[in-house]
Amino acid sequence: MTILILEDESLVAISLSKLVRELEPASMLQGPLESVKESKEWLATHPLPDLILADIQLSDGISFDVFSDNRINCPVIFTTAYNEYAIRAFKVNSIDYLLKPVEKKELELALKKFHQLQSKFRDEGYIKQLNELLGNFSQSKKHKERFAVHLGKSVTLILQQEVLGFVKEEIIYLINQEGKKYITDYRSLDEIEELLDPAAFYRANRQYIIQLSHIESLRTDDTGKINVRMKGIKPNDIIVSKEKAAEFRKWFDA
Repeated sequence: MTILILEDESLVAISLSKLVRELEPASMLQGPLESVKESKEWLATHPLPDLILADIQLSDGISFDVFSDNRINCPVIFTTAYNEYAIRAFKVNSIDYLLKPVEKKELELALKKFHQLQSKFRDEGYIKQLNELLGNFSQSKKHKERFAVHLGKSVTLILQQEVLGFVKEEIIYLINQEGKKYITDYRSLDEIEELLDPAAFYRANRQYIIQLSHIESLRTDDTGKINVRMKGIKPNDIIVSKEKAAEFRKWFDA
């Protein structure tokens, strides 16, 4: 059995590999792969593994992006330090969802579950039904239209069309169309990203989510990065990495 590990923290990868070798001594380990880019390239040039162990937060984004661009019809066990990813994890071919630090007993149970379901992932009919089910789920999903924020000692609502974006600093702020920042109760940008319409909002980097209608201009620098000027945030630009530049332009010009 071949197991591919996606993990950007070297010590965590070493610990996870050790546990897998103890629990599945006959398996062949591949990786660890540290980034979404590296994972996509590996999967495009190698046979599919029997199982993927994937950290959700990789060095250049979240591992869900690895699977969104590819039909990866093999099971996945996700690991993460945050539990807000659970619903999105099970929209992929997820066997289980383990919180870090991964305990040996929890991994053992997840691997046992994998072996019990392994035959189903070789069944094309099952995979087709699963993809249709997930497709229907995605189509019926409603995106959040208003957001509760703190205003002094009170709480107020800001409508989706008034949101310029969200920024992660010490906490998560909502930025309105005038550039004013409001405190939210969200714990991560990934949690917010699940609630937003992907046609209107884009995860520019680890710090910012921005809304299309509030973009003022774009400029590509000499390194291939895109500098995004927002109508309500001046004079600082928001940077989109060279690796995400093509994807961003496709979203911007859709």
